[in-house]
Amino acid sequence: MARKHIVLNAFNENCVGHINHGLWTHPRDRSTEYNTIEYWTDLACTLERGLFDGLFIADILGVYDVYNGGLDLTLREAVQLPINDPTLLVSAMAAATTHLGFGVTVNALSEHPYLLARRFSTLDHLTRGRFGWNIVTGYLDSAARAIGLDNQLLHDERYDRADECLEVLYKLLEGSWEDGAVRRDREHRVFADPARVHAVRHHGRFYDVEGVHLSEPSPQRTPVLYQAGTSGRGQRFAARHAEAVFVGGIHKPAVRETVQSLRAAAAQAGRRPEDVKIVLGVSVVPGATAAEAHDKHAEYVRYANPEAGLAHFASSVGVDLARYGLDDPIQLDTTNAIQSAAKAIQQLGGTRRKLLEHFELGGRYPAIVGDAAQVADELQGWVEETGIDGFNLTRTVVPESFEDFVDLVVPELQNRGLHKSAYAPGSLRHKLFGEGDRLPERHAAAQFRRLR
Repeated sequence: MARKHIVLNAFNENCVGHINHGLWTHPRDRSTEYNTIEYWTDLACTLERGLFDGLFIADILGVYDVYNGGLDLTLREAVQLPINDPTLLVSAMAAATTHLGFGVTVNALSEHPYLLARRFSTLDHLTRGRFGWNIVTGYLDSAARAIGLDNQLLHDERYDRADECLEVLYKLLEGSWEDGAVRRDREHRVFADPARVHAVRHHGRFYDVEGVHLSEPSPQRTPVLYQAGTSGRGQRFAARHAEAVFVGGIHKPAVRETVQSLRAAAAQAGRRPEDVKIVLGVSVVPGATAAEAHDKHAEYVRYANPEAGLAHFASSVGVDLARYGLDDPIQLDTTNAIQSAAKAIQQLGGTRRKLLEHFELGGRYPAIVGDAAQVADELQGWVEETGIDGFNLTRTVVPESFEDFVDLVVPELQNRGLHKSAYAPGSLRHKLFGEGDRLPERHAAAQFRRLR
């Protein structure tokens, strides 16, 4: 019986320090070149050589100013500051590749869905159907203040607004232009059939839209939909909309429980449990031998900055963790930030000392260290014991962390039948699910299509 291929994404951000902080100081690291096209096109070509499914590009609006009440550590260690727009990277990388997908984080609440719809259609056209959108709703009060608000909307209200944003987008992307509306008929001078193009009229709690979608239908119409919220409200949102969900976790039983909950929620929403691909964030340090891998990991640790990782984490939970003594128990009430991050504090030991020990590589994702067989054993174990579909691989030292994975681990996964030997044809959605370019009829978006 053939084994299911593991979903493999590289996890990066258009900045110097993403997850594993401090490693920009390593002499072989190129992350300070994040603001050059070559940095990104070289990365895309490496990932396509390794037959990765996609490059998952994170983003954040606002700054990490919670730790010690300011930006000193954030600026010294470039903790996602400075940070550039991720969407502008996609066209260059798409031109350098043929199959690699791109999952780009864009805040659903940062601008009007009428404008987002055109940007997403444009990117889907230019990538020939390889574009995905990671839907986030924001959580940083610094981002709210930067655009004139006192603070962020409440956690659940952010999801309420995102639900309506998605409804507007579905109306525009799926329903404004019928299939066959674009004729390109030179002889009769009809580019598009006016009878098959329709204005959207939406008047809701958060948005008012009256207008035709500005772009003709792209290969996927709606980009592949990624999402990263695993709170109760976040899971309900994922059950309705998400095709791939990004989860974190260091203990397999807890991750397995999250996976089962997400799949049950999808089924309750009228979808199939397997309609949602679930990917786990991990860091991998591989070597030609186990000894080489552990030496490399020890070398990386010498350059990493655990306190910078803690500063990042403090903004994720919305609490200044610097105010706690090293061994004081950290007890948090529910915050308006990332609820799953707040829950993780107890899993990681419950004190600042334990958090710093866990963040030895500068970030909170579990590190898998070993030769190709040992890394493959760990990845395979996570899939088999939790039910996840694959991984978002965080960067350590760039580009070698991804090059090492492609050169060492990918062949081992292929030998085990866990990784593809060639790309399937078609769009990113078809590559992931094998059911065509468009969202299936059982997805919430289908109700907004116009059929003849």
